[in-house]
Amino acid sequence: MTDALNAALAKAASDIEKTLDRVLPPASGPEARLAEAMRYACLSGGKRLRPFLTLEVAQLFDVTPSCAYRAAAAIEAIHCYSLIHDDLPAMDDDDLRRGKPTVHKAFDEATAILAGDALLTFGFELLAGQDTHPDPRVRLELVATLALASGAHGMVGGQMADLAAEKSEGELDLHTITRLQKMKTGALITAAAEAGAILGKASAEARTALKGYAHDMGLAFQIADDLLDVEGRVEETGKAVGKDEARGKATFVSILGLERARAQAELLTEQAIRHLAMFGTRADLLVALARYVIERKS
Repeated sequence: MTDALNAALAKAASDIEKTLDRVLPPASGPEARLAEAMRYACLSGGKRLRPFLTLEVAQLFDVTPSCAYRAAAAIEAIHCYSLIHDDLPAMDDDDLRRGKPTVHKAFDEATAILAGDALLTFGFELLAGQDTHPDPRVRLELVATLALASGAHGMVGGQMADLAAEKSEGELDLHTITRLQKMKTGALITAAAEAGAILGKASAEARTALKGYAHDMGLAFQIADDLLDVEGRVEETGKAVGKDEARGKATFVSILGLERARAQAELLTEQAIRHLAMFGTRADLLVALARYVIERKS
């Protein structure tokens, strides 16, 4: 199954890259630099885990591939916007992303801010387009779900909580870190799974199972990220490591220690897999994906 997952991830990444290349063409005139920065952020490789999740869930419900790819591209656009803004000097102040200079280093801070803003709104433009789904109620639900996951009650709220945590004088507990990461990282991962189910007009039972899967996998993913920050190498991760400890940042690893954090990630992975039981062998790649997120080196 490892070989099958690697092949599926590679194909999905290539197809998403082609989709983004098509829907984000170069521009001319004063906005040309903005379009170049947007393309730089989106066409720089990466795992494409979130769009892969959308595509794999969509296939469970026989969604038309062209519809699934548009929704997946929208989610990746919003994810890329979040990376641009996270890397800014006012946030995490990173110089490297996916093995390349971050957008504000390759261009400038103002262009990076605008590129992030443009990718955020472009994601919703894609979802609202009729080519994403013929049923306007489906498109509306996609927009609402992703807006909730991306905004003050999801990813952006989680980033604010993360910034506040860095300035906090007291030690954060496991509950607080879990809530923070559910918002900052987990919300968009869960929305990616939900998007595939929404496109397929899945039953309430199926959607609940998939949300549970994505929720547990999202937390395991973040724990794996925390472990990579301690144990990873820049050559493999494509970004700076050791940042969290240097900044005195509270993480799953700093609270639980390496071994307990690794054990928790494994427990969450098995919980995530159990949520998929109702889908049988059709969800084999989703099962493999859950195990991949805690074994990855980048």
